[in-house]
Amino acid sequence: MKIQHKWLLAAAVAMTTTVGFSGAAIADPGDSSDIAVSVEIAPIEEPGVLALSVSANSVALAENGSTLEERQFTGTLPTVTVTDTRTGDEIPDGAAWAVLGNATDFTGTAGQAAISAGHLGWKPNLIDGGDTGLVAEGEEVVTVLDEETQPGNNVGLVDQELLVSTFDSAEVTEGSYTVNAGLTLKTPADVAAGSYSSTLTLSLFE
Repeated sequence: MKIQHKWLLAAAVAMTTTVGFSGAAIADPGDSSDIAVSVEIAPIEEPGVLALSVSANSVALAENGSTLEERQFTGTLPTVTVTDTRTGDEIPDGAAWAVLGNATDFTGTAGQAAISAGHLGWKPNLIDGGDTGLVAEGEEVVTVLDEETQPGNNVGLVDQELLVSTFDSAEVTEGSYTVNAGLTLKTPADVAAGSYSSTLTLSLFE
């Protein structure tokens, strides 16, 4: 009730004040002039970014080139794009970037024994590396069932393997670069039939 009383009192004072000025003179309008007010608002300059994108989130391998001893399945990694919108001033001295990939084991949907990631290999293919010559694809990685094509490269995609890189970020800034890779899965001929799936993770580092 005290709050209500205070409010009523304030209202009464306001009403009294209004009545007290009811006889004040109002000036007649005279000449007028319009003034245009303008402002130029510059866009906010966002810092550039180094980003990775992939054209699709899945790929299906198809049997191709199997023999009596081995079954082989091939496909193409969806196109990977590295985009750098940074200016030279935004890049640390000596910076370099790289995209690395590794796969999980292939898991059977019906309880089949897994196929290890070592049975999956790739051969990177640079689609567009720009004009500097400083962006390059990684070396081929073959499967554990293959003979080496480079020293120690018959390991499959168990650990992080190089897909594409540059050794000088500042020299290739403000550009986009694309790469894919031929994928090959090799298994013994007696591998259990059924559906299998794996996850291939691509990571961009600088």
